[in-house]
Amino acid sequence: MRRYERQMILPIIGTCGQDRLADAHILIIGAGGLAATSLPLLAGAGIGRLTIMDGDQIELSNLHRQTLFNENCIGRSKAEVAAEQCRALNSEIVIDSIPQNLSPANVSQYTKADLILDCADSYAVSYTLSDFCLANKVPLISASALGLSGYVGGFCGSAPSLRAVFPQAPESGASCSTSGVLGPLVSVLGAMQAQMAFNHLLAIDSPPLGCLIRYDGLDCTTSSFRFDDATEPQSYFRFSAPDLLSDSDFIVDLREITESINLIDPRAQRIPARELTSLRDISPKGCSRRLALCCATGLRAWRIAERFHNQWPGDIVLVAASAS
Repeated sequence: MRRYERQMILPIIGTCGQDRLADAHILIIGAGGLAATSLPLLAGAGIGRLTIMDGDQIELSNLHRQTLFNENCIGRSKAEVAAEQCRALNSEIVIDSIPQNLSPANVSQYTKADLILDCADSYAVSYTLSDFCLANKVPLISASALGLSGYVGGFCGSAPSLRAVFPQAPESGASCSTSGVLGPLVSVLGAMQAQMAFNHLLAIDSPPLGCLIRYDGLDCTTSSFRFDDATEPQSYFRFSAPDLLSDSDFIVDLREITESINLIDPRAQRIPARELTSLRDISPKGCSRRLALCCATGLRAWRIAERFHNQWPGDIVLVAASAS
């Protein structure tokens, strides 16, 4: 046990705590900047099994914050390289890689774990995970970073879901590619995710589930609050996937043709979000079919659904092309 002796000295760990870590299985969704910090900490501490899921390849623009990778890794699978790095750090644990993106079509297939870390930084993925984890009582540690600030929180399991804290569509559609992000900010939040994971597995007195921490990288300050009594929304718009659409759905692709020449589904109609002023204009008379609103991230679809849902007699689902 010499590998872990410096952490086993701590009263909250000891032999029993180390056994808990060794028995744990953590699923990490996304192998980017957040995971670049959290993964080595989890592997180094002796988490018994880590499963890393990410369908993207490494790019040059990733390297300033995704510190598991180097220039020789460009073009390779993020999940596979991250797994190799963690195996090199600790050969005594089990590490699996899944070079696929998580989506509503496969969430139930790959989410068998004691704890899930949401490191994908995607609206569609975060809410898809939250819906699954709430229904199955799986703890979820989710983080998001943008620009010079971000948050990390413990959801589901014994706590309310992400929707209970953030029930409405985000105000900003900004992303790391459009607004930028600093590497140290992402690393801080990734380290917080790892710490929350340890705190949950070790059952410390101050539980991470039901706690949200905001971090401001500009002045290096944090603020936090508990949301144990937050109520789940009575109704909301679920995310779906292209593979789950059918002939009975009324499908609308809200993307501009400059974003994608190809429709998200050959049965879809292309109506750019900026041109859509009413769902009554596109609803066939007496139509009660499910409406699938599709865009790149799911955000425009969510906003359209929030604005006009009273005009559509059937159910509405959201589809994010980037999460498929």
